[in-house]
Formats: sequence, C-alpha cells, structure tokens
Amino acid sequence: MVNTKTKNKADPSAKTRDAERSRSAILAAARKEFSEHGLGGARVERIAAEANVHKRLVYYYFKDRDGLFSAVLEAVYAEIRDAQLYLHLQDLPPLSALRRLVEFTWDYYIAHPEFITFLNSENLHKARHLAAAPRIRELNSPLLQTLSDIIARGQKENLFREGIDPMQLYITIAGCAYFYLSNIHTLSVGFDRDLASPKLLTQRMVHIVEVVTAYVVR
Repeated sequence: MVNTKTKNKADPSAKTRDAERSRSAILAAARKEFSEHGLGGARVERIAAEANVHKRLVYYYFKDRDGLFSAVLEAVYAEIRDAQLYLHLQDLPPLSALRRLVEFTWDYYIAHPEFITFLNSENLHKARHLAAAPRIRELNSPLLQTLSDIIARGQKENLFREGIDPMQLYITIAGCAYFYLSNIHTLSVGFDRDLASPKLLTQRMVHIVEVVTAYVVR
C-alpha cells in the first residue's frame, strides 16, 4: 500500500530550485525595468508582471524597491568584475595587458549600456545603495590588485614610470570611456557629428588607449 502522505510530501530541493528561479526572474525583470526607467521611475508592479510572479514575492525576497535596486546593482558590478578576471591579464606583457584592459572596458560599456544607466542613477542618489553593499568593495579589490601587478611588472621592466596610482589610473580608464558614452547624444549635437558611428567609436577607443599608455610609459 502506497503511503500518500510520503508520496505527496514536498521535495525541499525542488522548493529551493523554485525559489532560485523566482529570484533570478525577479532580478532579470528588475534589471530591465531599472535600466529603462531608473530607480525613480521603476514600478514593482511591472517588475512582478515581467517576472511572472506575485508582487508580494518581490517584497518577500528584497523587502522594498531600494533593496531590489541594491541587489541588481551588485549583480551588475559582479558581472563586469567577473568578466575582467577572464581576461588573464597576468599572462600578457604589461603594456599589452594595460591596453587589453582599456579595450575591454570600452567594449563592455558599449555592449552593456545599462551599466552606465545604473551608474547615473546611483550617483543621483549619492551612492547610498553601494554604501550599504560591502561586497562592492570586495569586487573592486581584485581589479586594483591586478592593475597594481601590471604596473609593478611594467616598472620592473623599466617600461613604466614610477609613482602610478592604480586607483587613479583605473578611474582615468573608466572615466574616458564613461564620459563619452554617457554624453554621446549631447556631444553629437554639440559637435554636429554622429559620435555613435562605428568609425568614431573606434577612433575614441584608440584615443583612450593612446592617452593611457602615454601616461604610464617612461
């Protein structure tokens, strides 16, 4: 005789998988919503509908809209940092490694315009979500360590000059790409040129590489 109570008992692992799927669906929907409307314009109702879950489930996992934005922001940062790890910069000569990092940063911003949107939104809110997410600092540490190693190797080979601050250097790399892309529409109108054209995008990347390498080399 079959014990129906045992048979019908819920599988804990299945519940866990369902919870993970729901949470992932909510994060994906929230990422789309925040990238299109920013934190101020995002609506939990639209996020729940996109994720095909009840609105209460969004609040259950993330407490409120700010909590959800923080989770999405952390995921976005984790993705770019994970991608940087796969560059294997430690296996390249120092100057090649630095150029590769510049090119990657540029290409990543173009391929993920939502990253710039999230940065803009978070700066409007004075980085209060990042400040409450300790893992953000953990995500940045490997990047600075990698850049420090590249600089040290370049200095050891008498190729790079002394006194290079890894943090300042990375801000320059990211800033040169970020400013152009985040202001591409106003700059295009101001200079009466299509700065989003493939030709000018390539020229900009080459320019950033030249600026950064000219700064570090002796």
